[in-house]
Amino acid sequence: MGDRMPELLALLASVAKQDEAAARVVVVGNGTALSGLPEGVTVVELEENLGVSGGRNVAWRRLRDFGDVDVLVDLDDDGLLIEADVFRRIADLYGADRRLGIVSFRIADETGTTQRRHVPRLRAGDPMRGGPVTTFLGGGHALSMPMLEETGGWPDTFFFTHEETDLAWRAVDHGWDILYEPQLVLQHPKTSPARHAVYYRMTARNRVWLAKRHLPAPLVPVYLGVWVALTVARTRSAAGLSGWFAGFAEGIRTSGGPRRPMRWRTVWRLTRLGRPPVI
Repeated sequence: MGDRMPELLALLASVAKQDEAAARVVVVGNGTALSGLPEGVTVVELEENLGVSGGRNVAWRRLRDFGDVDVLVDLDDDGLLIEADVFRRIADLYGADRRLGIVSFRIADETGTTQRRHVPRLRAGDPMRGGPVTTFLGGGHALSMPMLEETGGWPDTFFFTHEETDLAWRAVDHGWDILYEPQLVLQHPKTSPARHAVYYRMTARNRVWLAKRHLPAPLVPVYLGVWVALTVARTRSAAGLSGWFAGFAEGIRTSGGPRRPMRWRTVWRLTRLGRPPVI
């Protein structure tokens, strides 16, 4: 959004230092003009902010148009690659598994600490335990281009929050694997998602959209009931709860996109991987 230029330049410098070079580098200005970026970077300036989902879709389609990219890596503009072998490791992972759809990085702050919410599994006590998972981290991840074509990319309407779970559920339903690889690290400042003014409303709205779009009908009320209970138990802010329930009502009365419920065998696969799609 043009408000983190020193961080963005540092990130691009860490990308340039990789021992396996990126085929292309695209930076999307989400509702902002961009200048002063390194030579060789493809800049896409959007007239309006399309959100996380919309901006990522713009980058994906631009890379697809080039025709020479088989794995896309998304990186937050205030992140930093602290090792030079990240892209080489990613290439090796995809070269070894043709059904690998998504690779999730480990997010760590400047002290090397990974927040619990940045471990993409329910048992989050050990952030160094990698392996197959059911979702991934938005700040740093790799995506198979064939997987994106098959699943249709990011849900534009979500704008911000739960877009990763939406894509992950579709990927698993299409038979793709998701891997959490803690050796792939994106250094990122310690933050709270609630720092965004729209966090509570969009979190609730998109949670409802996620259920309506992808869950078999009997699981929709179970999933939403669990999250109502968890939100009431966890949220200490009256304003936050008010915003959350306003977003929940918005999600009930509006559509987040076409409904394509996952197969019951996908529900079972997600359950076997450690996260049944009701929590």
